[in-house]
Amino acid sequence: MSNLISYLFKTNAFKVSEDDKPFWYTSGKIGPYFVNSHFLYGSEEEAVKFLKFIDEEKENKLEISKKILDKCLEQYNSNSIYKEVIDEMVTFVKEHLNVDEIDYVSGGERRDWFFANIVAYLLHKPFITIFKDLTCVVSTADFKETTEVKSLNGKKVLHVADLITVASSYVRAWIPAVQSLGAEIVWSVVVVDRMQGGNDRLKDLGIDAYSLVQIAPSMFQKALELGIITEKQCEMLNKFHKDPDGTMREFLINHPDFLENALHADEKTVVRARLCIEGNLYGLN
Repeated sequence: MSNLISYLFKTNAFKVSEDDKPFWYTSGKIGPYFVNSHFLYGSEEEAVKFLKFIDEEKENKLEISKKILDKCLEQYNSNSIYKEVIDEMVTFVKEHLNVDEIDYVSGGERRDWFFANIVAYLLHKPFITIFKDLTCVVSTADFKETTEVKSLNGKKVLHVADLITVASSYVRAWIPAVQSLGAEIVWSVVVVDRMQGGNDRLKDLGIDAYSLVQIAPSMFQKALELGIITEKQCEMLNKFHKDPDGTMREFLINHPDFLENALHADEKTVVRARLCIEGNLYGLN
Protein backbone atom coordinates (compact mmCIF):
# COMPACT_ATOMS: atom_id res chain seq x y z
CA MET A 1 0.00 0.00 0.00
CA SER A 2 2.93 2.37 0.66
CA ASN A 3 3.87 1.99 -3.01
CA LEU A 4 0.40 3.11 -4.06
CA ILE A 5 0.60 6.13 -1.77
CA SER A 6 4.00 7.10 -3.19
CA TYR A 7 2.62 6.69 -6.74
CA LEU A 8 -0.24 9.08 -5.91
CA PHE A 9 2.34 11.76 -5.16
CA LYS A 10 4.83 10.77 -7.88
CA THR A 11 2.20 11.09 -10.65
CA ASN A 12 0.55 14.17 -9.10
CA ALA A 13 -2.63 12.14 -8.65
CA PHE A 14 -2.50 13.59 -5.13
CA LYS A 15 -0.97 17.04 -5.08
CA VAL A 16 -0.41 18.98 -1.86
CA SER A 17 -0.15 22.75 -1.76
CA GLU A 18 2.49 24.73 0.08
CA ASP A 19 1.29 25.25 3.64
CA ASP A 20 0.60 28.96 3.05
CA LYS A 21 -0.81 28.65 -0.50
CA PRO A 22 -3.90 26.43 -0.63
CA PHE A 23 -5.44 25.60 -4.00
CA TRP A 24 -8.56 27.25 -5.39
CA TYR A 25 -11.36 24.81 -6.21
CA THR A 26 -13.99 25.30 -8.91
CA SER A 27 -16.64 25.82 -6.23
CA GLY A 28 -14.93 28.96 -4.94
CA LYS A 29 -13.64 27.20 -1.86
CA ILE A 30 -9.98 26.51 -1.08
CA GLY A 31 -8.11 23.49 0.16
CA PRO A 32 -4.66 21.96 0.62
CA TYR A 33 -4.83 19.24 -2.03
CA PHE A 34 -6.06 18.16 -5.44
CA VAL A 35 -6.95 14.58 -6.35
CA ASN A 36 -6.67 13.43 -9.98
CA SER A 37 -6.60 9.67 -9.48
CA HIS A 38 -6.62 8.99 -13.24
CA PHE A 39 -3.03 10.29 -13.28
CA LEU A 40 -2.12 6.83 -11.90
CA TYR A 41 -2.29 5.85 -15.55
CA GLY A 42 1.40 6.71 -15.34
CA SER A 43 1.67 10.48 -15.41
CA GLU A 44 -0.40 13.62 -15.82
CA GLU A 45 0.74 14.00 -19.42
CA GLU A 46 -0.20 10.44 -20.37
CA ALA A 47 -3.55 10.67 -18.58
CA VAL A 48 -4.48 13.91 -20.34
CA LYS A 49 -3.52 12.37 -23.68
CA PHE A 50 -5.68 9.32 -22.94
CA LEU A 51 -8.68 11.51 -22.00
CA LYS A 52 -8.32 13.30 -25.34
CA PHE A 53 -8.29 9.91 -27.10
CA ILE A 54 -11.49 8.91 -25.27
CA ASP A 55 -13.22 12.15 -26.24
CA GLU A 56 -12.28 11.64 -29.89
CA GLU A 57 -13.50 8.02 -29.97
CA LYS A 58 -16.48 7.82 -27.58
CA GLU A 59 -19.16 8.66 -30.17
CA ASN A 60 -18.66 5.21 -31.67
CA LYS A 61 -20.22 3.38 -28.77
CA LEU A 62 -19.79 -0.13 -30.17
CA GLU A 63 -16.04 0.28 -30.68
CA ILE A 64 -14.87 2.49 -27.81
CA SER A 65 -14.75 -0.26 -25.14
CA LYS A 66 -12.26 -2.40 -27.08
CA LYS A 67 -10.21 0.63 -28.12
CA ILE A 68 -9.90 1.70 -24.48
CA LEU A 69 -8.90 -1.81 -23.42
CA ASP A 70 -6.21 -1.93 -26.12
CA LYS A 71 -4.78 1.39 -24.94
CA CYS A 72 -4.86 0.25 -21.31
CA LEU A 73 -3.16 -3.05 -22.10
CA GLU A 74 -0.46 -1.22 -24.03
CA GLN A 75 0.10 1.07 -21.02
CA TYR A 76 -0.09 -1.89 -18.61
CA ASN A 77 2.72 -3.62 -20.47
CA SER A 78 4.94 -0.53 -20.67
CA ASN A 79 4.35 1.50 -17.49
CA SER A 80 5.32 -0.06 -14.17
CA ILE A 81 3.24 2.34 -12.05
CA TYR A 82 0.03 1.68 -13.95
CA LYS A 83 0.70 -2.06 -13.99
CA GLU A 84 1.18 -2.18 -10.23
CA VAL A 85 -2.00 -0.18 -9.60
CA ILE A 86 -4.06 -2.47 -11.84
CA ASP A 87 -2.51 -5.63 -10.37
CA GLU A 88 -3.29 -4.34 -6.88
CA MET A 89 -6.91 -3.68 -7.87
CA VAL A 90 -7.33 -7.16 -9.31
CA THR A 91 -5.72 -8.75 -6.26
CA PHE A 92 -7.92 -6.65 -3.98
CA VAL A 93 -11.08 -7.82 -5.75
CA LYS A 94 -10.00 -11.45 -5.53
CA GLU A 95 -9.19 -11.14 -1.83
CA HIS A 96 -12.31 -9.23 -0.75
CA LEU A 97 -15.03 -10.50 -3.09
CA ASN A 98 -16.21 -13.88 -4.31
CA VAL A 99 -15.27 -13.45 -7.97
CA ASP A 100 -17.53 -16.33 -9.00
CA GLU A 101 -20.54 -14.27 -7.89
CA ILE A 102 -19.65 -11.36 -10.19
CA ASP A 103 -21.59 -11.56 -13.44
CA TYR A 104 -20.41 -8.27 -14.96
CA VAL A 105 -18.00 -5.41 -14.29
CA SER A 106 -19.12 -1.88 -15.13
CA GLY A 107 -17.42 1.49 -15.55
CA GLY A 108 -18.78 4.96 -16.26
CA GLU A 109 -17.71 7.68 -18.68
CA ARG A 110 -14.85 8.75 -18.60
CA ARG A 111 -12.31 8.36 -15.82
CA ASP A 112 -13.64 5.02 -14.61
CA TRP A 113 -12.51 3.63 -17.97
CA PHE A 114 -8.85 4.14 -17.02
CA PHE A 115 -9.29 1.19 -14.64
CA ALA A 116 -12.60 -0.62 -15.16
CA ASN A 117 -12.13 -2.11 -18.64
CA ILE A 118 -8.78 -3.70 -17.93
CA VAL A 119 -9.88 -4.97 -14.50
CA ALA A 120 -12.86 -6.69 -16.16
CA TYR A 121 -10.54 -8.19 -18.76
CA LEU A 122 -8.08 -9.51 -16.17
CA LEU A 123 -10.94 -10.93 -14.10
CA HIS A 124 -12.35 -12.61 -17.23
CA LYS A 125 -15.71 -10.88 -16.80
CA PRO A 126 -17.95 -9.28 -19.44
CA PHE A 127 -18.05 -5.49 -19.23
CA ILE A 128 -20.81 -2.87 -19.15
CA THR A 129 -19.72 0.47 -20.59
CA ILE A 130 -21.93 3.23 -19.19
CA PHE A 131 -22.14 6.55 -21.00
CA LYS A 132 -23.12 9.89 -19.49
CA ASP A 133 -26.46 9.77 -21.32
CA LEU A 134 -27.14 6.55 -19.33
CA THR A 135 -26.99 4.31 -22.39
CA CYS A 136 -24.95 1.11 -22.07
CA VAL A 137 -23.13 -1.37 -24.28
CA VAL A 138 -21.91 -4.76 -23.17
CA SER A 139 -18.62 -6.40 -24.17
CA THR A 140 -17.71 -10.06 -23.91
CA ALA A 141 -14.99 -10.98 -21.41
CA ASP A 142 -12.36 -10.91 -24.17
CA PHE A 143 -13.80 -7.63 -25.55
CA LYS A 144 -13.95 -9.14 -29.04
CA GLU A 145 -17.66 -8.40 -29.33
CA THR A 146 -19.64 -5.41 -28.07
CA THR A 147 -23.41 -5.12 -28.43
CA GLU A 148 -26.36 -3.06 -27.26
CA VAL A 149 -28.13 -5.08 -24.61
CA LYS A 150 -31.58 -4.19 -23.30
CA SER A 151 -31.84 -6.71 -20.49
CA LEU A 152 -29.48 -8.31 -17.98
CA ASN A 153 -32.21 -9.40 -15.60
CA GLY A 154 -30.96 -10.48 -12.19
CA LYS A 155 -27.25 -10.08 -12.97
CA LYS A 156 -24.85 -8.93 -10.25
CA VAL A 157 -22.44 -6.16 -11.16
CA LEU A 158 -19.14 -4.88 -9.75
CA HIS A 159 -18.62 -1.20 -10.54
CA VAL A 160 -14.98 -0.07 -10.78
CA ALA A 161 -14.15 3.63 -10.52
CA ASP A 162 -11.14 5.88 -10.10
CA LEU A 163 -12.51 8.03 -7.28
CA ILE A 164 -15.46 8.45 -4.94
CA THR A 165 -16.40 11.68 -3.20
CA VAL A 166 -20.09 11.84 -2.23
CA ALA A 167 -21.20 9.15 -4.75
CA SER A 168 -23.23 11.64 -6.81
CA SER A 169 -22.23 9.99 -10.11
CA TYR A 170 -23.35 6.62 -8.76
CA VAL A 171 -26.73 7.92 -7.61
CA ARG A 172 -27.36 10.13 -10.63
CA ALA A 173 -26.04 7.86 -13.37
CA TRP A 174 -24.28 4.54 -12.82
CA ILE A 175 -26.83 2.85 -10.54
CA PRO A 176 -29.90 3.88 -12.62
CA ALA A 177 -28.17 2.87 -15.86
CA VAL A 178 -27.43 -0.64 -14.58
CA GLN A 179 -30.90 -0.93 -13.05
CA SER A 180 -32.45 -0.01 -16.40
CA LEU A 181 -31.00 -3.30 -17.69
CA GLY A 182 -32.61 -5.22 -14.85
CA ALA A 183 -29.24 -5.75 -13.16
CA GLU A 184 -27.89 -4.44 -9.86
CA ILE A 185 -24.58 -2.94 -8.75
CA VAL A 186 -23.79 -5.16 -5.76
CA TRP A 187 -20.16 -4.12 -5.23
CA SER A 188 -18.07 -1.00 -5.80
CA VAL A 189 -14.28 -0.82 -5.83
CA VAL A 190 -12.53 2.52 -6.30
CA VAL A 191 -8.87 3.46 -6.31
CA VAL A 192 -9.26 6.52 -4.08
CA ASP A 193 -11.90 7.41 -1.49
CA ARG A 194 -11.91 11.12 -0.60
CA MET A 195 -13.65 10.19 2.67
CA GLN A 196 -16.51 12.59 2.13
CA GLY A 197 -19.27 10.07 2.70
CA GLY A 198 -19.49 8.38 -0.71
CA ASN A 199 -18.78 4.82 0.42
CA ASP A 200 -21.17 5.19 3.36
CA ARG A 201 -23.86 6.44 0.99
CA LEU A 202 -23.38 3.37 -1.21
CA LYS A 203 -23.53 1.07 1.81
CA ASP A 204 -26.86 2.70 2.77
CA LEU A 205 -28.06 1.69 -0.70
CA GLY A 206 -27.04 -1.92 -0.07
CA ILE A 207 -23.82 -1.83 -2.09
CA ASP A 208 -20.63 -3.35 -0.65
CA ALA A 209 -18.18 -0.47 -1.15
CA TYR A 210 -14.39 -0.71 -1.05
CA SER A 211 -11.40 1.52 -1.78
CA LEU A 212 -7.67 0.90 -2.11
CA VAL A 213 -6.59 4.23 -0.63
CA GLN A 214 -8.40 6.59 1.73
CA ILE A 215 -7.58 10.31 1.88
CA ALA A 216 -7.20 10.23 5.65
CA PRO A 217 -4.70 10.88 8.46
CA SER A 218 -3.18 7.40 8.07
CA MET A 219 -2.27 8.24 4.46
CA PHE A 220 -0.83 11.63 5.47
CA GLN A 221 1.26 9.99 8.16
CA LYS A 222 2.61 7.40 5.73
CA ALA A 223 3.51 10.18 3.26
CA LEU A 224 5.31 12.02 6.05
CA GLU A 225 7.24 8.88 7.01
CA LEU A 226 8.21 8.39 3.36
CA GLY A 227 9.55 11.95 3.25
CA ILE A 228 7.03 13.00 0.59
CA ILE A 229 5.43 15.81 2.60
CA THR A 230 6.66 18.09 5.38
CA GLU A 231 5.48 18.28 8.98
CA LYS A 232 3.67 21.55 8.21
CA GLN A 233 1.90 20.04 5.21
CA CYS A 234 0.91 16.99 7.27
CA GLU A 235 -0.49 19.23 10.01
CA MET A 236 -2.47 21.23 7.43
CA LEU A 237 -3.89 18.08 5.82
CA ASN A 238 -4.95 16.66 9.17
CA LYS A 239 -6.69 19.88 10.21
CA PHE A 240 -8.46 20.13 6.84
CA HIS A 241 -9.58 16.50 7.05
CA LYS A 242 -11.12 17.14 10.48
CA ASP A 243 -12.81 20.47 9.63
CA PRO A 244 -12.45 21.64 6.00
CA ASP A 245 -14.46 24.87 6.19
CA GLY A 246 -13.28 25.85 9.68
CA THR A 247 -9.64 25.28 8.76
CA MET A 248 -9.81 27.35 5.59
CA ARG A 249 -11.81 30.10 7.33
CA GLU A 250 -9.07 30.32 9.93
CA PHE A 251 -6.45 30.40 7.16
CA LEU A 252 -8.18 33.33 5.41
CA ILE A 253 -8.45 35.26 8.68
CA ASN A 254 -4.74 34.72 9.38
CA HIS A 255 -3.72 35.51 5.77
CA PRO A 256 -5.78 38.59 4.81
CA ASP A 257 -3.71 39.21 1.67
CA PHE A 258 -4.57 35.80 0.19
CA LEU A 259 -8.03 36.82 -1.09
CA GLU A 260 -6.84 40.22 -2.23
CA ASN A 261 -3.97 38.68 -4.20
CA ALA A 262 -6.34 36.15 -5.77
CA LEU A 263 -8.49 38.99 -7.13
CA HIS A 264 -5.45 40.20 -9.10
CA ALA A 265 -4.25 36.80 -10.30
CA ASP A 266 -5.06 34.86 -13.49
CA GLU A 267 -8.62 34.83 -14.83
CA LYS A 268 -9.53 31.40 -13.44
CA THR A 269 -8.37 32.32 -9.95
CA VAL A 270 -10.22 35.65 -10.08
CA VAL A 271 -13.49 33.88 -10.96
CA ARG A 272 -13.10 31.44 -8.06
CA ALA A 273 -12.14 34.18 -5.60
CA ARG A 274 -15.22 36.18 -6.55
CA LEU A 275 -17.38 33.09 -6.03
CA CYS A 276 -15.89 32.77 -2.57
CA ILE A 277 -16.50 36.43 -1.68
CA GLU A 278 -19.92 36.90 -3.29
CA GLY A 279 -21.20 33.62 -1.88
CA ASN A 280 -19.69 34.41 1.54
CA LEU A 281 -18.55 30.79 1.55
CA TYR A 282 -16.54 31.13 4.76
CA GLY A 283 -18.78 33.61 6.59
CA LEU A 284 -16.23 36.42 6.46
CA ASN A 285 -18.34 39.24 4.97
